[in-house]
Parts: sequence; structure tokens; C-alpha cells
Amino acid sequence: MSALTSHLRKYTAAPVCHDIQINGQLVGLHDSGVLWWPDEATLIVADLHLEKGSSFARRGIMLPPYDTATTLEKLAAVMDAFDPARVICLGDSFHDADGSDRLPAPYRAMLTTLQLNREWIWVTGNHDPVAPVRLCGETVDEIQIGPLTFRHEPFEKIGATAALGEVCGHLHPAARVRRFGRSIRRACFVTDGSRLVLPAFGALTGGLNVTHEAFSMIFQRRKYSVFMLGNDRLFPFTATRLVGD
Repeated sequence: MSALTSHLRKYTAAPVCHDIQINGQLVGLHDSGVLWWPDEATLIVADLHLEKGSSFARRGIMLPPYDTATTLEKLAAVMDAFDPARVICLGDSFHDADGSDRLPAPYRAMLTTLQLNREWIWVTGNHDPVAPVRLCGETVDEIQIGPLTFRHEPFEKIGATAALGEVCGHLHPAARVRRFGRSIRRACFVTDGSRLVLPAFGALTGGLNVTHEAFSMIFQRRKYSVFMLGNDRLFPFTATRLVGD
């Protein structure tokens, strides 16, 4: 069974989300790592890091060259399940500024097909600060739609007006819990109800533990929750249940 077939089999049924509110807006967290905003028929995804393998190869670090295919196949399956009218990619969609230009023709065609008849918004990131080449879509540094603001890097000031309704990526959040003498570490969503950080979606992306000091710049200590990605479901935990690496 191909990776695409496997993904399609998983998401062919009506997608089930864990509903939460961000700045008063109902949104759905999905176990694939995407965010669904039903009122706007909008799918939000963070940190695809397409062409990361080829970026490393240019520096003599050889990684399996299948990351772009795996990431796009997973994205295609999720989009087939939700059928969004709009897609927002929250930056670092490509691993470097030249990544879109290196995109092999079959993957470029696949991505172009995903964009058909949809509004597509590329938010710039620290890895891809320029608009992708030879691809459709609007490129912005950030965008506000209603009470939600979509950007790559979080605004690093707790309680600031700019942070209200913020939906971002960049930090690749992951959480660890200990249960029954064992520890489990998974990528996760992290939120305090006013802002939300999405997990990295790309196949070759790591994760930063939410107990790291980087998260203390945007969430009050132990006053947030995580939703760890599992197989066909999410696992919610309050900050008090989490442990460091």
C-alpha cells in the first residue's frame, strides 16, 4: 500500500476535530496537525519544510530524498477530507528561500493541483522569507481575518494585544508526559485560549518541548494546555501534567 493510499484510507471518512475556541472563534484541531476553521472553510497548516532533504544535500548532508513527497501526500489526503475553500500555510513552507525553485516537476504539479479553485495564502517564515516561485497563491508577512491573526513567529509578549487571536507555527511544539512508569513524547498543539501554536506538519521536522524557555515568552507558566497528536485522535493535557526532556 502506498503512503498516499494509506493517508487516504485514514481520512476518507468525515474528519473529526477537537473543537476549541481561540479569541472567541470556534476552530477544530485535527490529529494530522492541521487546524480547521469551519466558519471560514479554511485549513491552516504550519512548517511544511518542503525540500528540506535537498537543502541538506546541497551542504553534503545526505538524507532520504522523500520528505517532500511524504508531506504533500499527507497534505493532499487531509485536504481531500476537508475540501477547504482557503488554505493558509504559516511559514517555513519551504526549508530555504530557493526550495520552491528546486521543487521537482511531479511535486510542483501535485501542489499546483491542490491549489486549484482555492484561495491559497503563503505566510513568509524565517526559512522562506520570499514568495515561492512558479506557484500560485498570495504571499504575506501576516494576515488578519476577523478576530484571528495568522503569522509565522509568535509575538513574544504575554497578554499583548497583538497576541490575542494569534495563530502561528515556528516553534514546532512537542510535549512529554509520564504515565505508568513510561514517557511519551509527541508533537502537539499548544494554547491558552487566546492564541494557538500549531505543530510542524512536515515529514522531516523535529519538535521543541513546550517546557522550553522559548514558550515561557508567550504562555504564562502552567497556564496553557496541549493536544498531543495520536493515531486517529488527540490527547489533551494541562501544563501541570507535562515534563521536560
